[in-house]
Amino acid sequence: MRTVRGRRLWIWSVIALAAVLVLGVAVVGGGFTKPKNDAQSVLARYVEALGDGDVDEAAALTSYPEAAKSTIAQAFDALAPESVDVDVTQIIDLDADSGMFSAVATWDLGKDRTWTYNVNGWVRNLSVGWRVSWNPATFMPGLGNGRTVRLDRTDAAPPTVFDVGGAPMMTEQTINAIRLDPSRTGDPVGSTVALAKAIEPVAPLITAESLQQELAAANGQAITAVNLRDADFAVLEDSLRAVPGVVVEGQPRLITIDRRVYGPVVDAMRTVWQSNRDASQGWAINAVEPNGQTVRLTGYQGPPGPDIRSSVDPHLQLAAEDAAVSVGTPAAIVAIQPSTGAILAVAQNNQATDVGPIAFTGLYPSGSTLDLVRLAASAQNVDLQQAAKQLGLGVKYTIPGLDQQTASFGGGPNLMRGSQEKQSDDDQVAVSPFGMALVAASVARGAPTVPVIAAGQPATTDETVPQLPGAVTEQLRGIMRDTVHREPANLLAGYGDVVGATGAHDDDRWFYGYRGDLAFAVFVQDADGGDLAVKVTDRLFKALGKPTE
Repeated sequence: MRTVRGRRLWIWSVIALAAVLVLGVAVVGGGFTKPKNDAQSVLARYVEALGDGDVDEAAALTSYPEAAKSTIAQAFDALAPESVDVDVTQIIDLDADSGMFSAVATWDLGKDRTWTYNVNGWVRNLSVGWRVSWNPATFMPGLGNGRTVRLDRTDAAPPTVFDVGGAPMMTEQTINAIRLDPSRTGDPVGSTVALAKAIEPVAPLITAESLQQELAAANGQAITAVNLRDADFAVLEDSLRAVPGVVVEGQPRLITIDRRVYGPVVDAMRTVWQSNRDASQGWAINAVEPNGQTVRLTGYQGPPGPDIRSSVDPHLQLAAEDAAVSVGTPAAIVAIQPSTGAILAVAQNNQATDVGPIAFTGLYPSGSTLDLVRLAASAQNVDLQQAAKQLGLGVKYTIPGLDQQTASFGGGPNLMRGSQEKQSDDDQVAVSPFGMALVAASVARGAPTVPVIAAGQPATTDETVPQLPGAVTEQLRGIMRDTVHREPANLLAGYGDVVGATGAHDDDRWFYGYRGDLAFAVFVQDADGGDLAVKVTDRLFKALGKPTE
């Protein structure tokens, strides 16, 4: 039996209310009397069963129990109400064997979703006694003729995601999934050859052989060969549709206007965007025709959510991408604006992306990368972890839309390493590229920087984060200047006000620093050369100096 909270029953009739509501059992001579079977009593039991969510009982009190049970059960399953109230407002006796009634039904679906409607129906005295004449529309308007009911989410117009400068960066667009269904072609191999040729102008790495391997692994199911933007699809549509077995499925998706802009922070903006959509979502109850068409019965859709201003600087993002892909081992770059905490750019190469969003969540043994933090700890006579938090490292931030971690003190399973050699105590501290970018930003700002990826949604933390004494901050800045203008990062001296620090653990290389109101961290795993992180930084600033295309 279904349990639905809440039930009210009000029946006005020329018959006394006391007679209508006596639906229970009464003890007579040690036994029980049967429920009354007059029109009013049957109607009262019917609406009571609906209020209780008792599908079997409600259906049994109709003239067509099997059909009624199917329809009522489907509605309760689809709408999952918290409560159902049915108020009978009028009963009219037409003759000894029939009557009419009017009622008001209220379905409370929770989350401020309520549907109230009026129905009119009949009760008749059949050979089995009085029953509610079954008509799907008497139970719920819009039903009948094979229709079912469905609760759907609705959405207002999607917001636009703007970049840090206020230009549109991401919008919801149609992505065309090009799928190959082997059940729709008599020659799957021939179709893979034709499909690979058709998509070669936009996806040259997808070959007939790779498609055949995917089909073999899919065990007869359709595969997605490629996803195409509308502009690309418009050029290739005729040749694609000519391939036997190709099915095109259009899907709305949030994508960057400039396809070259991608990376972990762009992915995080999709999460922020989806949260915006979820907060403004509406609802609709639809009657669904057997052919799948819908008729809206009720619902509500409020205004759209506000547009979103992201922290991303596309020009810097493209420069970071260019630098990150210049090496053949996992590499990541994170850039932050110290004055605001805006995460301006985050880039990884394919080798890093194969592992995951290492720029934000990858923790690597720190080695000498924390020498500046050790110096800050020694200057204040505090432990390493306390000094690290003064620089934003190890602080447990919550950033809307973004999973991240800055450091781990003590090693353990979160310590990411390709090979686990014997580690010193210092190696038990693991840091992420994001964490080291926060260190650079905090030194530049002279206080911990609170990161943010969407305007108005800064990071929060339950921790109290003190700042370094000014004298210690100046000492760190001096060391970072010497690192660039003397050794070992003098390759960057030509950029004027760039300062920074190097770091290493085994073959991993780091460089982190700042230039004006731009702080950054560069990480290269298993680097081929001791100064590779510095060289990647050099490439970053060279790309940044080029004009925007």
